[in-house]
Amino acid sequence: MIKSGLVEILALHRPFLHLKDAERIVDAILEEMTEALMRGDRIELRGFGTFSIRHRQPKSGRNPRTNTSIFIEEKWIPFFKAGREMQQRLNAASNLNPHEIVPASAD
Repeated sequence: MIKSGLVEILALHRPFLHLKDAERIVDAILEEMTEALMRGDRIELRGFGTFSIRHRQPKSGRNPRTNTSIFIEEKWIPFFKAGREMQQRLNAASNLNPHEIVPASAD
């Protein structure tokens, strides 16, 4: 799912919202989540999961194209851990063959 799909679903479930209003809501939520992670806060959405950041130490690596050594700087990466309810729902659906699941249309 992409952001525009999420906006459309929100607008469909809340007919009193105009599409632009739904888009502003989704933008505001994503912006606040980004800012919270930048502050080092942890985001917990009960039943869905937890977003946090993790620190990666600097290390040496190898460029696969040229086979030369490179230095990889330290960095902070976003991390998501699915909640228990999300895991249970996904595992309940695991009885389905993934090839039988019909993806949502892109339009």
